[in-house]
Amino acid sequence: MNEKESETDSPIKFILMVNKQGQTRLAQYYSSEFMTIEAKAALEGEIVRKCLARTETQCSFLEYRTYKCIYRRYASLFFIVGVSNQQNELAILEFIHTLVETLDKYFENVCELDLMFSIERAHFILDEMVMNGKIVETCKNNILRPLRMMDKFKEGTK
Repeated sequence: MNEKESETDSPIKFILMVNKQGQTRLAQYYSSEFMTIEAKAALEGEIVRKCLARTETQCSFLEYRTYKCIYRRYASLFFIVGVSNQQNELAILEFIHTLVETLDKYFENVCELDLMFSIERAHFILDEMVMNGKIVETCKNNILRPLRMMDKFKEGTK
């Protein structure tokens, strides 16, 4: 890969939130290469199977095709982030933890049902944190401020 490609390509390729049964609850892709829906489903299926098959004593990093996958399990949800091979795994683990803490702060102990019934809110939080595959915000208050303003506006219009 030349320098120009590494500058324009996003470090985070995808973010998946998956339950213990392997069902994807949220998927966001940032890669510059086009993937069909079928290709995304196949990629998700293979990565999720690999993550679910690993034991808790194994590390939370695995390589798959051209991706490095970093995952973490919180309660009944797996948070999986696919990145380029140059990315720091520990920094991505810290990002996953911050994402979960932010979701917890908004949903008051996030669970799978929160993602299912408020998917647009979960996407909004993710969009506030990651833009074009780059982490742009990690402060929970800054991430949640626009969402809380929208919630106040919605309450005021009732």
